[in-house]
Amino acid sequence: MNKVTLKIKVLLDEMGKAEKKVAHWILEHPGEILPLSIVELAEKATCSEATIFRFAQHLGFTGYQELKIALARETKSAIVNAHMTAEDSAFEIFEKVCNDIYCSLERTKKVLDPDVLQAAADSVMAAGKTIVMGLGNSAAVAQDAAHKLLRAGYTAFAYTDNHMQMIAAAHLNPGDVAIGISHSGSSKDVIEALQTAKEHGATTICITNKGKSPIQKHSDLVLYTSSEETQYNILALNSRIAQLSIIDALYYHIVYQQSPKTLPSIEDTESSLKTKKY
Repeated sequence: MNKVTLKIKVLLDEMGKAEKKVAHWILEHPGEILPLSIVELAEKATCSEATIFRFAQHLGFTGYQELKIALARETKSAIVNAHMTAEDSAFEIFEKVCNDIYCSLERTKKVLDPDVLQAAADSVMAAGKTIVMGLGNSAAVAQDAAHKLLRAGYTAFAYTDNHMQMIAAAHLNPGDVAIGISHSGSSKDVIEALQTAKEHGATTICITNKGKSPIQKHSDLVLYTSSEETQYNILALNSRIAQLSIIDALYYHIVYQQSPKTLPSIEDTESSLKTKKY
């Protein structure tokens, strides 16, 4: 028996009624927790998200994500990628990465709502200011989004520090836009910053994987990705490509819709960078 499961059984009698629901569900469904967000587990265990958070802390973890990673490791779930092996050559792994990315993009096309994507583009085009927030793997995506919008002449900033995210969100106004990027949809700092942005009247947009998650509660517009890796990869690496594809789609649509503004800005950007290249 793995250590986490053993600890659950040892502490079971000390748990409250609601926490016991979580414990029994995990014990009765070994290996099934990895693809579940905290919202989805709460539904399955018929309890609140706060109960799951307390349950994780009761076991000595900082929160649900740490508990989930520990359980995944001990049930021998493939933490890196279930499709790859140590026997694969570098090029064979490259081919598998390409296949995973292709599948993620195709799955994302099926779950991405065209009307929501259009509404997100319209909101950014009309915004006085756009902030994009992400942590961990999503930080690079946030920086890419702000970089593209800035080159096109829009006032855009990327924040990848949790304190700066909250400060920036607190200074938004009606008509501004806040975009939060989180594959799991459970990044507490990004969610809280989106909540603050919404309270200040900004339009809030999230890019997250398909499924119920806390980030949706504070998002006016939800742009879904869909990656099979959620079933086996705690790092969610190739889903980043799906997130970047959504950003690229928003960028190109904005550029062509607002070409009198964006094209001169792009030309000015390229001209200003000429001295930076040999």
